[in-house]
Amino acid sequence: MAKKIYIIHENDDWTSHLTKRLDELNLPYEAWHLDKGIIDLTSVPPEGVFYNRMSASSHTRDHRFAPELTGGILDWLEFHNRTVFNSSNALRLELSKIKQYTALEASGIRTPKTIGAVGRDQIIEAAEKLGTAPFITKHNRAGKGLGVKLFQTVESLKLHVNSPAFEEPVDGITLIQEYIQSPDSYITRAEFVGGKYVYSVRVDTSEGFELCPADVCQIGDLFCPVGEEVEVRPKFEIVEDVDRDLIERYEAFLKAVKIDVAGIEFVKNAAGEIFTYDVNTNTNYNSDAEAKAEKYGMLELAKFLGEALERI
Repeated sequence: MAKKIYIIHENDDWTSHLTKRLDELNLPYEAWHLDKGIIDLTSVPPEGVFYNRMSASSHTRDHRFAPELTGGILDWLEFHNRTVFNSSNALRLELSKIKQYTALEASGIRTPKTIGAVGRDQIIEAAEKLGTAPFITKHNRAGKGLGVKLFQTVESLKLHVNSPAFEEPVDGITLIQEYIQSPDSYITRAEFVGGKYVYSVRVDTSEGFELCPADVCQIGDLFCPVGEEVEVRPKFEIVEDVDRDLIERYEAFLKAVKIDVAGIEFVKNAAGEIFTYDVNTNTNYNSDAEAKAEKYGMLELAKFLGEALERI
């Protein structure tokens, strides 16, 4: 059987952007959609390179056990010494923000003060222990901004947690985290392919926390009142003015934790301090921002995978 690129995933909408680029470059590939499947430990994997882009938010698409199935597949591939990008350790970090934060701090990268809790009373206790306001909650196993809510007081959190609106995280762990306010209502996401920096995208957070850059996550254009001049700033914009020292520290971090492809999100407060709060190993790109800057993440990724296939 001829060697090829294998894409491990559970979301066709997010994977089609990559397969289009692989088609453009005439590279052989096969997509493994792992919402269901088997792990045959009596067999030998095919020859090729394997790229894992399993998502922590798979359960929101009724693919509850896709990450667990992927974990087994990755162990099988690694046992047989196949070339795997975003291998089992990358999956572990994708599925737990607690693991992300401890790994980032171990690499000397500052994260917001965070406390994890299981149980509604314990969530309240964690917020009291954090001792800062405002603060946010988020799911430990998340993606797509799951469970991210801003609270001004512990009392308002208490009302939410004890209401029908409270959403139980899929792994049971809710994070309570200090809210880092950006004076300009921006966060920045640095993109890496093959462990190397590609570009940074600035994201306008003035309308909330839904920060998925993929086109399928977009809600649509804002309503513009007739007869009024409204300055609309882009939701996603590729920028050049990113601290090179920070990028180098991110590259060193990715190497240390064996992550090959990722988007790392950070925010800068009014004092200019930088806090890193998310490592997304199932990174997506925004086509409008890329077209404007003439930089294309999925094209770089397709080239990277093609070059790896050539080396086998």
